[in-house]
Amino acid sequence: MTTSWSAFKNKITQCLCPPGNGVFTVNTAKERKEQLHNALFGQSNNIDALWQASVETLPKSGNAVLLGIASDCGGGILRGANWGPLFVRSTLLEQYPDLTVFDLGDVRVIPHLLHDKYLNEATIANCRKALYQDPESQFPVSPLTITEDVLHDFYAEFPKKGIFGIGGDHSVSYPLTKAYLQAKNKQGKRAAIVHFDAHTDLLVERLGIDLCFGSWCTHILDDLVDNRDLIQVGIRSSGKPKSHWEGSFGVKQHWAHEVKEQGVDVIIEKIIAQLKADNIDEVYVSFDIDALDETYAAATGTPEPDGLSPSEAMKILRAVAAQCPITGADMMEIAPFTDSTGLGEASRDRTLAAGAEISAFLIEEMNK
Repeated sequence: MTTSWSAFKNKITQCLCPPGNGVFTVNTAKERKEQLHNALFGQSNNIDALWQASVETLPKSGNAVLLGIASDCGGGILRGANWGPLFVRSTLLEQYPDLTVFDLGDVRVIPHLLHDKYLNEATIANCRKALYQDPESQFPVSPLTITEDVLHDFYAEFPKKGIFGIGGDHSVSYPLTKAYLQAKNKQGKRAAIVHFDAHTDLLVERLGIDLCFGSWCTHILDDLVDNRDLIQVGIRSSGKPKSHWEGSFGVKQHWAHEVKEQGVDVIIEKIIAQLKADNIDEVYVSFDIDALDETYAAATGTPEPDGLSPSEAMKILRAVAAQCPITGADMMEIAPFTDSTGLGEASRDRTLAAGAEISAFLIEEMNK
């Protein structure tokens, strides 16, 4: 962990890269990257220098800070969520031009890596040579490890700011929420995670890997004051009943069919009553786009029927925000090049529009 702004700034410029550059390519999506850079910096060349100059202004920025983590190595069905940060940013700029958010850039992603704990020393040294031109560097090399390392320093340096993360598959929420919860614990605040998803993400491991899109929730439970501070909304694709997950893990769930059967207002009352009863100080919202019905969110790795509508999700979020400050959030699993409907760009654009609406709301709340 660094201990000064100058040291942290050096870490940022080493471990992160300009917005949209988290996916390492030569020509793929080149035009879209150039459009993003023109929108952010007024030009599409010499971006590294312009981005590094923008980093200097981070201390004076507002509360909401955007970070892209273009990694889908922790996924396992349809890949492609690594393009989420680029496309979601572009959609936000196009549809919400007045949105205020400081763009910190993207985590540098070696697409074959997930977490440093899975690597031997020789591989880490070789990757450090590739990323930092120094095999003896002390910086991490895998996207989850880089994200957590950078964010521990971020919250130490800027305790009043919050990160809005754009993924990436949902394994990315592991370092985002872990760093957030540990920072809030140090500040003496009780935080809850409100997690929108079609899936519980409460596996202990998947195919022998403990950190992935289906298990990240399990491995942040120890950082919560109480396991029930993980509140899951929209669950519907599970091999086990609700009683298993709540009984085994102590979390609180509101399944999608309950929203339909009881009405969204009843579910809201239950969530708000819990936040009040547990004296929750702040909330982090982790939003997997597949919480929405596949009609609205087909451009994702695991689209699911019988999900929430965007209006239902937004109504829940507005109620949560009215009760507790939302001080951290993420948008996960938008995979713009995937399509399960056959509608092509129309399906992609509908998914991006829904994700951008939710993202813009969360960013605005974080800025309050």
